[in-house]
Amino acid sequence: MEPFTFGGDIVWRPSESLVAQSRLKHFMDRHAIATAAELHEKSIANPEWFWNSVLEALQIEFYEPYSAVVDLSQGIEWPHWCVNGKMNIVHNCLDKWIGTPTESRVAIRWEGEEGATRVITYGELYREVNRFANGLRRLGLKKGEVVGIFMPMVPEIAVATFALAKIGALILPLFSGFGAAAVAARLMDAQATGLITADGFYRRGGAVDLASVASEALLGASSIKRTIVLPRLGTATVRSGAGRLSWEEVIAGQSEKSATERTEADDSLMIIYTSGTSGKPKGALHTHCGFPIKAAQDMMHGLDLSANDTLYWVTDMGWMMGPWELFGATLHGATMLFYDGALDHPGPSRLWRLVEEHGVTILGVSPTLVRVLMRHGDESVEQHDLSKLRILASTGEPWNPEPWRWLFEKVGKKRLPIINYSGGTEIAGGILMGNVLTPLKPCSFSGPLPGMAADVVDDNGRPVRNQVGELIIRQPWIGMTRGFWHDPQRYLQTYWSRFPKIWLHGDWAAIDEDGLWYVLGRSDDTIKVGGKRVGPAEIESILVEHPAVSEAAAIGVPDPLRGEAVICFCVLVSGEHGDEALAEALKEKVARSLGKPLKPEAIKFVSDLPKTRNAKIMRRVIRAGYLGQEMGDLSALENPLAVDEIQRAS
Repeated sequence: MEPFTFGGDIVWRPSESLVAQSRLKHFMDRHAIATAAELHEKSIANPEWFWNSVLEALQIEFYEPYSAVVDLSQGIEWPHWCVNGKMNIVHNCLDKWIGTPTESRVAIRWEGEEGATRVITYGELYREVNRFANGLRRLGLKKGEVVGIFMPMVPEIAVATFALAKIGALILPLFSGFGAAAVAARLMDAQATGLITADGFYRRGGAVDLASVASEALLGASSIKRTIVLPRLGTATVRSGAGRLSWEEVIAGQSEKSATERTEADDSLMIIYTSGTSGKPKGALHTHCGFPIKAAQDMMHGLDLSANDTLYWVTDMGWMMGPWELFGATLHGATMLFYDGALDHPGPSRLWRLVEEHGVTILGVSPTLVRVLMRHGDESVEQHDLSKLRILASTGEPWNPEPWRWLFEKVGKKRLPIINYSGGTEIAGGILMGNVLTPLKPCSFSGPLPGMAADVVDDNGRPVRNQVGELIIRQPWIGMTRGFWHDPQRYLQTYWSRFPKIWLHGDWAAIDEDGLWYVLGRSDDTIKVGGKRVGPAEIESILVEHPAVSEAAAIGVPDPLRGEAVICFCVLVSGEHGDEALAEALKEKVARSLGKPLKPEAIKFVSDLPKTRNAKIMRRVIRAGYLGQEMGDLSALENPLAVDEIQRAS
């Protein structure tokens, strides 16, 4: 790769009061550590000490204590955590708060698109979970069974998730926007015996018939024996035969007390299928002492989340950030906002109204969402009081500088940090993250989270600085996936086959001269033109600097002379029209910045780009669609019509 030039000047520095009050500083002070760099170094040199300290700081309670934090006797690829310990994560998320002041604290604030609202305390959530868990047991569901959850973002999705964990079953979260084939494939791959769903939900003023999707999926999922349906709309039922019950039937007459299964700490908790950006979805397996602990650690050390915060992360429970929010926030006794609806309905200010009315203090968004909101101008932000916000955060696609600056300046008023966050489903959270101690440049990360032995290396595995390379991890961490469901070889091939005993994440990253980190997209998206390699993010950032362009995607296509040629797809801001003059201007803009060899062969104007629900642009789909090739798994697409437009542009 070419020398890295993506950074910029420092634009945010923490105040003394923010540093002094931060949870990261308190953690460091407790262990007599002076700097974040020193903490990271010690966390890597002594992982037993570090992860034990994290469990202690999170006040994780065990039924039986662990004899060792980690056992690597089966190899670095297959660690066993909290050895011999017994712990169910639901005890720590809910049970232990009963009889404390947290019992009366709000756990979930909910709003539906139609305007309905609910507020649920920790005590109320605990009791509803117990009733539902008792109902599941009455149906014969037991420890070790897999149950799918295919629901919108309503409070009952939290009840179902915790109830399954409480009885020792495995949670299978499913994106509420999936089609029937995608749901059926995941249920069958996991051999799920139950499905919890809803009759529908509201989107952009209309009703989405989830019941019909679930019914069709069940025709292809013969392993399902029981289906439970929540009447979100009260307009439809799931046609699944003898095993169908309503939510009310399951909880009717059930006690508000329920025993929590005494699971092994490293027992399986959840199978989360990845979004399929790199092909067939993979079922990442996570455990009670793994995924939730990593999520809560990241919130503590990166987001500075405390019990007094209200966290709203724009997500769906079917993507890892949904369970991440649910488990992580409740381990801290914090409040979450769930919103079930479209953020552009009835207008572009819906997000900012939610933040204002629900007192959100920490807001997590994707760069893609910010690019969309930018199209509507600043007025929708300025008409709302966002003064309770203290942290902005982001994950999903890599940032481009212009949208980052818009969020920083227009929403954060240059006073709030943007805590950038990058990792994945298999990570159970972040490899890299910002924090409230480290000064920030646009699009930057402070660096690897404590406990994450990350590095950037060249093609030969040698560390590089101020240069783009592969993001790797040198030792395991507590949230690391315990492999892919029933596919250990694919897991080893995906992450451990390139460099011996090193996790290759598949992202391009860089570390600048000030030690700040950046992620520039998937390394398998790299474009190679005449021997010169470039990541899509570099080209896309140049394109979105143009005032007419709101989003862009760059791909490489075969070229007989240069190996590959650059093709770019641009979404324009409202009121702009794509023509040959604009296309030529954009080509020249890229050429001036990156050199003539990387001048795009073509600029295509489209109304949308294919994205997953968690806001990742699916460049492999764009490339395959443009070239007329087999596109593989498309089940994670939020907007399948965008693919048709790409194909027409070829």
